[in-house]
Amino acid sequence: MTPATKLLRGGVRAYQLTLSSVLGGQCRFYPSCSAYAMEALAVHGAMRGSALAARRILRCHPWNPGGIDPVPPPPHHDEMKQNG
Repeated sequence: MTPATKLLRGGVRAYQLTLSSVLGGQCRFYPSCSAYAMEALAVHGAMRGSALAARRILRCHPWNPGGIDPVPPPPHHDEMKQNG
């Protein structure tokens, strides 16, 4: 895990331990947006994980029904070679 990923995960964890408990469990998705961010950062790294987390947070609003929304799996090595 890169230092940037560790730093970002530390920020999310700080949010979970402070603001999340004050605001309560209001996320309309499963897993919660902060749990999603932690997993996305762990699986995809700082850049892609941050983008996935930001996209998820932008969809978390009263007009979105929410639901089950797992972190996508990382691309396979062969797919990366074809697309990259």
